[in-house]
Amino acid sequence: MNTLYLLLNLGSVSVPFLYSFHPRLQLHKRFLWIFISILLTMVIFIPWDVIFTLHKIWGFNDTYFLGIKFLSLPIEEWLFFICIPFACVFTHYALLLYFPNLKLNKTSTKWISNGLMALLFVIAVVNYDKWYTVINFSLAIPLTYLVYTYNIKLLQHFLLTFLVMLIPFFIVNGILTGSFIEDQVVWYNNAENLGIRMGTIPVEDSIYAYTMILCNLFLTEIFVNKFHKTNEL
Repeated sequence: MNTLYLLLNLGSVSVPFLYSFHPRLQLHKRFLWIFISILLTMVIFIPWDVIFTLHKIWGFNDTYFLGIKFLSLPIEEWLFFICIPFACVFTHYALLLYFPNLKLNKTSTKWISNGLMALLFVIAVVNYDKWYTVINFSLAIPLTYLVYTYNIKLLQHFLLTFLVMLIPFFIVNGILTGSFIEDQVVWYNNAENLGIRMGTIPVEDSIYAYTMILCNLFLTEIFVNKFHKTNEL
């Protein structure tokens, strides 16, 4: 089924896009800043993706793609960095609309953030020869520090909204890594990761998602607060 990855992308973004125009949410007023943030985040993640693909740290099963590639990546992989972050940004703001008190206090946020950074640092150092683990965790550490330092309010909310985002994450990423289908859409070289799977999903993917989504939200908040082009949600 060469349209599977495309359908996963479109299915993930379609409902969030339509509901972005809901009169209570009005996320469409932030579209400019969201998409600029997505493009800036792609500047980090696309080169990483290309390099890892060329070095066979991960790769793609042509059975599930249309066959169009750019810089060694299927066009569906490029769409992934647009569709999935947008759907997650939508989920974050939608949750805050209906559950405005969904946040940790500053003390809990401090302890969780410091604990996460320390854990990721130790694992990265111990597994210095595993490129997916090292690069992935090494990016999450300074990002967490930056968000904690400059927008702790975002982190207070995100540490909880991310737990909700993990539900669709496990579904979509589970399919991509071979759950519910005959073969994998995306394969991983286990010599370059911890070899720990959550079902079919490498544990590193959860931190990858954490970093990608948090980076998009952090940038979006910077632009919104700087330019004041939209009302607060």
